[in-house]
Amino acid sequence: MSNEFIMLLEIVVVFSIVLLSHKFFGENGLMAWMAVASCIAQIGAAKTVSILGMGTSAGSVLFASTFLVTDILAECYGRKAAKKAVFVGLASVLSFVIATTFINVMAPAPADHANDAVAALFGLVPRISIASIVMYFIANMADVFIYSKLKEKTGNRFMWLRNNISTILCNGAENFFFFGLAFAGIQPWNVIFELALSTTIVETIIAVCDTPFLYLATKIGRNKERSRTDMSTGNLEPEA
Repeated sequence: MSNEFIMLLEIVVVFSIVLLSHKFFGENGLMAWMAVASCIAQIGAAKTVSILGMGTSAGSVLFASTFLVTDILAECYGRKAAKKAVFVGLASVLSFVIATTFINVMAPAPADHANDAVAALFGLVPRISIASIVMYFIANMADVFIYSKLKEKTGNRFMWLRNNISTILCNGAENFFFFGLAFAGIQPWNVIFELALSTTIVETIIAVCDTPFLYLATKIGRNKERSRTDMSTGNLEPEA
């Protein structure tokens, strides 16, 4: 299978998991996914893949799902919930980095066969890890801010517009600043620019793909709110 087909399949599967987390666990489910996706995306970031002839991170879809989560939370539960999710993701990533650092620095036993793989996976250059964590936090907080401000201006209309504007702007800014912070002085600036641009193009495509899932998630949120309202008012359907 081609990388493009695999990424398309990943988009459907990962974004569907976000929907199911929201449907069955509500706000708490989205918070849990934020923690899981933020950590796994750090692992995916260590691998570069080719999509449409452009190099990008294998963790792009998982990173994109964190923007989808904050947009769903901002739409259904408010800006405060969306900001809380960003802090949940930040705490999870920091805990992940600290825990894997301890694992990585332990001396392996003579019979161990996993140390080289663990070192390669979790021994990322500290500068890259720090740049990734910092830009994750700033980009997601900026996404929450922009999305919430656009929602104030547009109300319940143009959800697709605020979703794409906030996600694409913040994704693009995150990529250019991340590659600049992580590789300045290591790679030539033209290489840094090409990496940031190609990653932004791929993640823009992913951002557009998440729009239908945001509409579905919002519908789920409204149905859950309607059910809570019916239960609180005693307006329940009679049993057959």
